[in-house]
Formats: sequence, C-alpha cells, structure tokens
Amino acid sequence: MKELMKKRQETFRTQCVKYSRYVLNDHFVLFMLIFIGFLAVQYSQFLQDLPKDTSLIRWSLMIGLLLLVPIGSIATYLEKPDALFLLVKEEEVKSYIKGQAKRSFVFWFLIQSFVLLLFVPLLLATGMNKFAIVAYILVLGLAKGAVFSWKEARFYQDGNLNWTLAIARENARKQLILRFFALFTTVKGITNSVKRRAYLDGFLGLLPKTHGNTWFHLYMRSFLRNGDLFSMTLRLLALSILAIIFIPQPLVVIALVALLNYLVIFQLLGLYSAFDYQPLTLLFPMKKGSKKAGLNKTIQLVMGMITVIEGGIGLVFISDKVLLLGLLAYTVALILLYLPFKMARLVDESR
Repeated sequence: MKELMKKRQETFRTQCVKYSRYVLNDHFVLFMLIFIGFLAVQYSQFLQDLPKDTSLIRWSLMIGLLLLVPIGSIATYLEKPDALFLLVKEEEVKSYIKGQAKRSFVFWFLIQSFVLLLFVPLLLATGMNKFAIVAYILVLGLAKGAVFSWKEARFYQDGNLNWTLAIARENARKQLILRFFALFTTVKGITNSVKRRAYLDGFLGLLPKTHGNTWFHLYMRSFLRNGDLFSMTLRLLALSILAIIFIPQPLVVIALVALLNYLVIFQLLGLYSAFDYQPLTLLFPMKKGSKKAGLNKTIQLVMGMITVIEGGIGLVFISDKVLLLGLLAYTVALILLYLPFKMARLVDESR
C-alpha cells in the first residue's frame, strides 16, 4: 500500500516539477522579485505611518487572518479504480489516510505560521504584545487541527470509508494544482465541468445569428457555460480591478494587469479543442478556417469587454493616463499580433 501511494506521489510531483519550469521562467521570476520588493517597501512605509488609534487595524487583521484556518486539503492520492481494487484493503487505506491527514496538517500549519509571521511586525506596531501574538498563532494552529480532523472525518460514513467522496476530494485537489499550471502552459489531465448559467442566455441572444458566426456562437456558448474557464476569467479580471484600485504605484499596476491580460488570452486559446469530440461539427457546411475565425472573434469580444472595464476603472484610479494608454495599446497588440501568432502555431487548420 505504502509503495503504491509513494509511487503515485512521486509521479504527481514529477508532473508538477515538469510544469513548474514554465511558471518559474526568467521573466516571471524577475517580475515577482520586483513585485515582492515593492510590497516590502510599501509594508515598511505603512508601519511607519500608522494612525494613533490602531485598534481597528489590529482587530480587522486578527479577524481577517482567520481566513487562513480552512485553507488546505488532505493529499490521499486515491484514484477512481481504487474503489474496486483496494476495497479488500480498506483498513489499510483508512490507516494510510490517517497518516496523510497528519502530514497534510503539519504542512499547512507551517504555511499558515509563515504567513502569520509576516504580519507579526504589524501586530506589534498596533500594540499587541509578544505573548498575545504567540497565543494567537497557537490558537489558529489548534483551529486548523480541528478543521483537518473534520475534513478527515468526512471521508467516513458509518465507520466505513466513503470511497466516492474521498476520490472526488483528491481529484479536486489535483485539478486545483493543475489549473494553476494551466495559466502558463498546456496541461494534460484537466477535466472541465459544465454549468448552465441560464442568466447569460440574454447575452447570447445579442450575437448576430448568421451562417458565418456558427463557430463564434459555439465558442461563446462553450465559454459562458464552462465551469472553470469562465470563473477563472472572472477571477483574473477581479484581480486586475483590485490591483488598479488598491495599488498606488501606476507602473506596478500596469505591469500586473498586463500579465493578467496575457494569462486570460492564453487560457481562452484552450477553447479551440472544446468540440474536438463532437464529430457532428465536421458536417457543418463551413469554409476552411471558419473554426479559427470563430475562436478569434470570441477572444476578441471577451478581451474587448475586459479592456473597456479596465480602462473605465483605470481612468478613475490611475493618475498617469499615459501609462493607462500604454496598457490599452499593449492589450490591443496582444489581440491583433500575439493572438494570430499563437493560433497559427498551436491551432490546426482543419477548419
């Protein structure tokens, strides 16, 4: 049992290491170093400019840090066939899960403690003494332990292992990690869910219903009903909006939003294969290249709406309008130059 799970763990780690080289490239590492340095400087200045009454900051921070407690999951490395082939070894699996719950708790407790240590200077500056801070960290640690005990208990039903739930939780954990890597490169093994989102049907009704827009309609419908891609696009847009509103340095804002816009386009390119397993699409009386044109229209429309939203908010919160124009020009260049280049390289010309 241990050898099997250890092999699965090493296989998944090898997969993550393989994809990490696409994330930790020279440009991204340089950007992150600059961004972390900027945050450190802003943090230092904030500590020096605290108001006289810091009670609101202290209590808000202590309450906000409670959000760290539920973060984390138990790595079991269970797979769907295990419900059948490992059923006879259920007791061994239960013992293994118990050990994994302890290891996962230790890992996430260390991560939580590291994040809390970053806020210790702020807690001290707000008048909180060292003993209270240590007690606060320990209390959050105990709370995380209780959360992990609850998560482990959910794997069982009437004393027996709930294979369906345990496997589903592990699959969700892996998918979350793989989707992060999918922001930067093409990742194998990602499964997508579908959500109806009937409230968006009105938007689809606004699109022109012509023969030439067949693929455009299909891709827009696929995007709006994709359980992961649509929500991920909204999250990236939300990060851009928050950066524009709360980061006071215009140059840092522009760089961050530019990176997020690039990630959105990169993700949208994955829509091309959404109908690869729908053979009836081959019967469409469409010209060669119409599939590519439909995807191009879809990405242009989505990025156009994102650009309008970012531009409108940027007019209010970004003081340097020249940099804002530079961001808009960069996004347009991504759409008109980078997008056709990537589609020519990554997309076949079957349509």
